[in-house]
Amino acid sequence: MSKAGITVATADPPASAARPLPRRRGIEAALIVLAVLLSVYGYCAVGLARHGALPPGAAGYGAGLGVLALLAHLAVRLRAPYADPLLLPIGVLLNGLGLVLIYRLDLETPGDRAAPAQLVWSTLGVALFILVVLMLRDHRVLQRYTYVCVVAALVLLTLPILFPAVNGARIWIRVAGFSIQPGEFAKVLLAVFFAAYLAANRNALAYTGRRVWRLQFPTGRVLGPIVAVWLVSVGVLVLERDLGTSLLFFGLFVVLLYVATGRTGWIAVGLLLAALGSVAVGRLEPHVHSRIETWLHPFASIEAGEGANQLAQSLFAFGEGGMLGTGLGLGHSFLIGFAVKSDFILATAGEELGLAGLCAVFLLYGLLVERGFRAGLAQREPFGRLLAVGLASLVALQVFVIAGGVTGLIPLTGMAMPFLAQGGSSVVTNWAIVALLVRVSDSARRCHDGQDVR
Repeated sequence: MSKAGITVATADPPASAARPLPRRRGIEAALIVLAVLLSVYGYCAVGLARHGALPPGAAGYGAGLGVLALLAHLAVRLRAPYADPLLLPIGVLLNGLGLVLIYRLDLETPGDRAAPAQLVWSTLGVALFILVVLMLRDHRVLQRYTYVCVVAALVLLTLPILFPAVNGARIWIRVAGFSIQPGEFAKVLLAVFFAAYLAANRNALAYTGRRVWRLQFPTGRVLGPIVAVWLVSVGVLVLERDLGTSLLFFGLFVVLLYVATGRTGWIAVGLLLAALGSVAVGRLEPHVHSRIETWLHPFASIEAGEGANQLAQSLFAFGEGGMLGTGLGLGHSFLIGFAVKSDFILATAGEELGLAGLCAVFLLYGLLVERGFRAGLAQREPFGRLLAVGLASLVALQVFVIAGGVTGLIPLTGMAMPFLAQGGSSVVTNWAIVALLVRVSDSARRCHDGQDVR
């Protein structure tokens, strides 16, 4: 502009100030409504298929799920207005579908109803989601509690050793009819620890130490503590015969080490160690060896006249589903047996929703993981980036291990499908993961919009 014959140049305002990023809470609300409606539709479809009438609790189920989703949405709107609008609706839809599938299987086991308890645990999970979103204003606060998290995780992992084994594994704490799986909570705490430690030491990990072939090995002083924590965690889980979680922690460790250093050699080393460890455990541990034999010969029990085992029944269920499925409530996956509501619940989805429905479920998981990675890539500080990538990787690895086991791709490991399977500890933990991803994504977009996240 010109003043008293002097021309003064004025800089254009920053693009973020001129056009602030949209908050997209309306999109989130619309997607949540769609998720609740789809869940209620599935619940009604089961009742119509089984009894020819709407189930009596359909209105209550829809109202309860809708209220929980609304409260979670209000918490996000209030405290994390810039958060990714897909994270919460995906969690609601997967949790709602899981309740529908468990309710459908409850109809085959009137004396063992799991849906009411799962609804209570889902309520606790959403309550934890709301608490995290409201109380944790900045995810970087977690970095202050690096060693508190690792000590708490190791304690949680060790506790089940004191309790009797269940189905060959010591992963449960059972007291007066109440049971929890501490390893589910430990995985989030270890993700926080790995992210914080690697963020603080990423330069030393990437640029110091001895070079062997094409891989830079850090000094023992830097790499030693995190390797020791990983070895203790995996060692305890091997003693408890919880090999699925052992594989999960190993994958998390390798992925975060690669993200922190940017060196692809860690992936090769991780795959080599995983292969060697799998061969050793498969040969030395009878419980694991039997699962490998079942994986290699899933129909051997039928040929021996002993009937179909769980894996064979699962494969039959997937085959029966075909492209479009038999329809909710019209399958026979309950023949799988005691683990049909937990480890093998994906077989019910495959049989009654078909390949098309199963692909839709996997796309939901893929979107959840992708949005977690996106939140991490948008972060400007290393802890938030590693935390988001670690949490998203937990979901991705768990889905791969479980889906691979029930479809015969890899040996069974005995874990809970996120949000879908029966398991209170699992559903609560997964809601905590979604809450942390919401917080990280909100922080990332606030930074791009020029706002202080603190």
